[in-house]
Amino acid sequence: MDLEGKSVLVVGLGLSGIAAARFCAAEGAVVTVNDRKRAQDLAKELARLPGSVQTVLGDHPEELFATADLIVLSPGVPPLPALEAARDAGVEVLGEVELAARQMRSELVAVTGTNGKSTTTAWMGQMLAGLGRPLFVGGNLGVPLMEAVGTDAAGPEGIAVVELSSFQLETCRTLRPKVALVLNLSADHLDRYGSMEDYAAAKARIFAAQTGEDYAVVNGDQPRCMALAEGLASRVLPFSSSRPLEVGASLSGEEILLRLPGKEVMRLSTRKIRLVGRHNLENAMAASLAAALLGAREEQIRSGLEGFAGLPHRMEHVGDHEGVRFFNDSKATNVSAVAGSMSGFPGRYVLVAGGRHKGAPYQPLRGLLEGSARALVLLGEAADLMAADLRGVAPIHRVNTMDEAVTLAAELAQPGDSVVLSPACSSYDMFDNFERRGEAFASAVAGLAGEGS
Repeated sequence: MDLEGKSVLVVGLGLSGIAAARFCAAEGAVVTVNDRKRAQDLAKELARLPGSVQTVLGDHPEELFATADLIVLSPGVPPLPALEAARDAGVEVLGEVELAARQMRSELVAVTGTNGKSTTTAWMGQMLAGLGRPLFVGGNLGVPLMEAVGTDAAGPEGIAVVELSSFQLETCRTLRPKVALVLNLSADHLDRYGSMEDYAAAKARIFAAQTGEDYAVVNGDQPRCMALAEGLASRVLPFSSSRPLEVGASLSGEEILLRLPGKEVMRLSTRKIRLVGRHNLENAMAASLAAALLGAREEQIRSGLEGFAGLPHRMEHVGDHEGVRFFNDSKATNVSAVAGSMSGFPGRYVLVAGGRHKGAPYQPLRGLLEGSARALVLLGEAADLMAADLRGVAPIHRVNTMDEAVTLAAELAQPGDSVVLSPACSSYDMFDNFERRGEAFASAVAGLAGEGS
């Protein structure tokens, strides 16, 4: 893609936007970055840009969009009138992922779904590390795909394992994963999409450019996922935690069975997997199956399977205080993620939840919380709505800050209980992202320990 002398507008100055702006400037483009935030709120981001990059901040002027040769859109940018006007004027609009993929010749593995994307992406990366090929692991996980461009991982011998959100997939056109995974689908981001059908359609874009030489790995226990796989050009391999499969990944007692077409069955013990929960067994099956499709041997998959300790902010144990354990599950930003995390959770717990509402009701959590949650501590914009949906399942308390939430939860918990931050909401009402929210929780827990010392 020749960018020399082209006018490129990068919209959204997050990690993806910064990476795209730096790349386009290095390729000789005339780059302008645009963000609704103002300079004083973007000081750190602006400091990472080359001096040649121009900035237009605080608004989205339509004339700026309409006169660009190319617009590179960051995934968090909502639909804008200026974007539609630009498209009508014939301006090409790409995402950072699509732009990066067009510069790469490596085998691409793309992972999406409502929950488990980051865990599965990182887990697969650990399994593939033993192949000895140049490897990139990132995307929505934290490191933009653009950072791989120009490295050995972008060359013909490389592998790029990329987590993709529905927002990122919206702007993908020619992205062609060798292996594309859809882990699960449940109500999420309905504040943006309006319906499950539109949300699922965004996820299905992960398969759009695949051919008969590629693979689609899908959750065989979810009809919505299997429906996305109907009529695909790529070869479909399901995974299931509930039934045996002739091809794909399934459970047999304490073993994961991997059955690839024309290959011997791989048998992987689940006894030494360090992550708990049925949802993590499904993540393990999906990651193992994809790794096997890319040539990983049984011993390499087994080593990665057993050595993976999980990611921060995903049921992360962050401390103990007076016989109570504290877990940071800040990445659980929707109802189904909380259900996956808390299903089968040992013992009683105080749940800390709330944040910005994402459009889905909270009533599905009622059966899970009744009899298990000792109390609910709610904060953020969605606290009242959550309290209404969950009234009666446990005593409900409202607070204004994370410090207040942790202090109160510690008082409500009894020795042997746990306190779990599992919000079921986005973080953007009070924090920049789920990581900052989880860090605030962990810091408040550390403060408790300091008080008791």
